Amino acid sequence: MEKIRVENLNFYYGKKLALSDISMSIRDRHITALIGPSGCGKSTFLRCLNRMNDTIKGARVEGLVEFDGRDIYSPGTPVVELRRRVGMVFQRPNPFPQSIFDNIAFGPRVLGFNKNHGKLSDIVEQSLRSAALWDEVKDMLKADALALSLGQQQRLCIARTIAVKPEVILMDEPCSALDPIATLQVEELIQALKKDYSIVIVTHNMQQASRASDYTGLFWLGELVEFDVTESIFTRPSQKLTEDYITGRAG
Repeated sequence: MEKIRVENLNFYYGKKLALSDISMSIRDRHITALIGPSGCGKSTFLRCLNRMNDTIKGARVEGLVEFDGRDIYSPGTPVVELRRRVGMVFQRPNPFPQSIFDNIAFGPRVLGFNKNHGKLSDIVEQSLRSAALWDEVKDMLKADALALSLGQQQRLCIARTIAVKPEVILMDEPCSALDPIATLQVEELIQALKKDYSIVIVTHNMQQASRASDYTGLFWLGELVEFDVTESIFTRPSQKLTEDYITGRAG
């Protein structure tokens, strides 16, 4: 089932065309990887999916981005609610300078979730469990989140995103700042989360894309070169540029 549909998307930074005629579908409860060299538009595209680019002066979008059948760029779209339903995990872990508990509780408190979705402590525990972090931090919930390792901080940020009940999780190179062990933990977590969420991940790591995703799209100079089932992209690409990129001959 289609969760997000993108058709003929163009994106401009002022007069500069950064994305050209992008069309793809993000399937519900699947993992979609976006690959390509630096500066090719992957992260820009990711931010188009929950209107994070709205904060950039001169940014402009043409084309269609539908989430659950509704155009997210139509007038009157509740952008705050959109960003709750389509959450974002950034490249470098960015915990708030607060306790572990308060990091997870921040969103539910602001949105009043504790009134409708059970006790705050239960929401925090379930979010940390979903992010495979509960057993490591359950005895130190009042500790400073910045004291955690980078890998733990990134899983904390994933738990913070989960706490506000999203449907889609966007991840912009979530493992680029992590060591190999922490990277594997996050990859295993992404696989576990797939049963409940649609996940879109930007990555420079070809091995990560091939082992962690169901669908893969190659971006190149602001264009989507190829989008297909991950196995096909990595074993039977239809475009020579795709083959050259994943084998290291281009990019």
